[in-house]
Amino acid sequence: MDINKLIEILKEKYPNARYELDWDNPLQLLIGTILAAQCTDERVNKVTKILFPKYPNAQAVADADIGELEEVLKPTGFYKKKAKQIQDVCRALLENFAGEVPKTMAELTTLPGVARKSANVVLNNAFRIPSGIIVDTHVHRISPRMGLTKEGNPEAIERALMKIVPQDEWVQFGPAMVLHGRYVCTAKKPKCSECVLKDICPKIGVEN
Repeated sequence: MDINKLIEILKEKYPNARYELDWDNPLQLLIGTILAAQCTDERVNKVTKILFPKYPNAQAVADADIGELEEVLKPTGFYKKKAKQIQDVCRALLENFAGEVPKTMAELTTLPGVARKSANVVLNNAFRIPSGIIVDTHVHRISPRMGLTKEGNPEAIERALMKIVPQDEWVQFGPAMVLHGRYVCTAKKPKCSECVLKDICPKIGVEN
């Protein structure tokens, strides 16, 4: 796979690539990313339409009645765990960062349950900071298919991609790969015949 050609084609196909969560500020994106674990972005967006007006900032979430918070989050699944996590995250933000979402990987990953993927989503999308490359379930699946890496875990895949993709492309590349995996290079029956990468992709492990 010619990485420069791949970047060029993805840019053309997904010029305004962004994570498909609805948010107006970095805190909303961080909370949405936590809620998106094992849940569709579409369902998260329905929940956050109610959640964000009710709890407009870190202080409001930190002070929320946990039962009421759980009730709002119920449609996202694992709602008890998610309610506790977003409350813990907001309390940590208030305690350590004056209620604001920090702008570095090192600081973001001090927050309860926030790992590199979630931190990259926030830094790439909310701040346009090339902190790394988002490796979600889609990027995890399609990177080996495209012959970009033979690694099997998200951290190793991210390291491999960061070596071959220029840093000034990371902010665009990660979300574009997510969208490509979500809508074209799907888990079952990938749409190879209509894929913009069909002429350069080795389709490793894909049954035609």
